[in-house]
Amino acid sequence: MARIVLKIDVDTLRGTRQGVPNLARMLDRYKARATFLFSLGPDHTGWALRRVFRPGFLKKVSRTSVVEHYGIRQLAYGVLLPGPDIGVRAASEMRAIHEAGFECGIHTWDHVYWQDNVRRQSREWTARQMQKSYERFADIFGQAPATHGSAGWQMNEHAFAQLDAWGMRYASDGRGHAPYRPVVGNRMLAHVQLPTTLPTLDELLGVDDLDATNVASRLLAATERNPHDQVFTLHAELEGQKLAPVFEQLLAGWHAQGRTFATMGDYHAALDRDSLPSYPVAWGEIPGRSGELIVQPD
Repeated sequence: MARIVLKIDVDTLRGTRQGVPNLARMLDRYKARATFLFSLGPDHTGWALRRVFRPGFLKKVSRTSVVEHYGIRQLAYGVLLPGPDIGVRAASEMRAIHEAGFECGIHTWDHVYWQDNVRRQSREWTARQMQKSYERFADIFGQAPATHGSAGWQMNEHAFAQLDAWGMRYASDGRGHAPYRPVVGNRMLAHVQLPTTLPTLDELLGVDDLDATNVASRLLAATERNPHDQVFTLHAELEGQKLAPVFEQLLAGWHAQGRTFATMGDYHAALDRDSLPSYPVAWGEIPGRSGELIVQPD
């Protein structure tokens, strides 16, 4: 039976405190397993406004109502207000998700700082940022993280190598079509990448007359046609709040299609690692999203 792997990116303090519990309640109703990936350091959401000059950013903002989804106060963090430390302020909410039986992993330390800078940064910068998130995760959960999913699907070669150094066996740091082993500097790494295979809601909304009333139907039609396992990335700030009714439609629709719901760990455990293909780390564009991100070559 084909699976929908639910990968939940948690970017902000508001998303951790409000969106995450909302999602947990929805998932529980469908007995759906999922992986939550947490931002563990300061919330500097307001810094994202500096992307205003990036090609395609204003168009995306106008389609997805950023102010409506994130709120004025959230968008002031790091600009007009100091960025709160998510891992300090919302540690209890994170632990509650783990205690409820969901898989938890690292999203990032500082979401905007990582997303906007990692591609061009050094090994030392990358190691410092990643080690902060690793140590904070261990402090909160009392154990090492099993997995990682990068902010904005942004990585560099040092970051991929760090996942191996940590001993992680699987992660989801890019977009693509199937599990694979990443190659960095002509060396195949040990861990498996489980790329996001489906478009996200914020990439679809506002395109081809899609809105909150019909976007779920578009995604469900795509999975109806494709019998294979799929990885779907959602956001605590979107599907856990304003877009919660859309996500409930997706859960109901996938359930009706006979799909089961899985964590990244579930998905990885069912793979034959020795038979997986390898691909070099690559960058490319995705429809509906501004800028380049990590992609699996065709």
